[in-house]
Amino acid sequence: MYEPIRTKSVVHRMGAAPSDYPHSSRGEALDIQLAGHLAALLAVTDELGLDGAAAEIAVQVTRLRGSQPARARRRPAADAAALHRRAHDLAARALLVAASRADTTVAILAAERMDAHAAALKSADLAGAL
Repeated sequence: MYEPIRTKSVVHRMGAAPSDYPHSSRGEALDIQLAGHLAALLAVTDELGLDGAAAEIAVQVTRLRGSQPARARRRPAADAAALHRRAHDLAARALLVAASRADTTVAILAAERMDAHAAALKSADLAGAL
């Protein structure tokens, strides 16, 4: 049933040696992914005007990327509840990657942000019910 392949592959890489291509380790890939989630969380946090939380997130993005993140100007929030939901989701993603990477500092920060945004959503729901 099974016939082994007897010819060489026709697929060739451009470089002669595998070292010709930049490769990143799993840890480096997780760092990049975590920095991306935190940068997105920072943008939403800036948009909500939460300066203290934004400063903490910016410190971690700087640590992971090696440079300061771009910061968004605060705009009037059209739908604060939607922004809090988005921030909660981004913090959850950051928490998952931080746990994979065993980065306790970011995991704690992400969990705190999740709690803060969940509380903001709960208070918004209570205010809307009144």
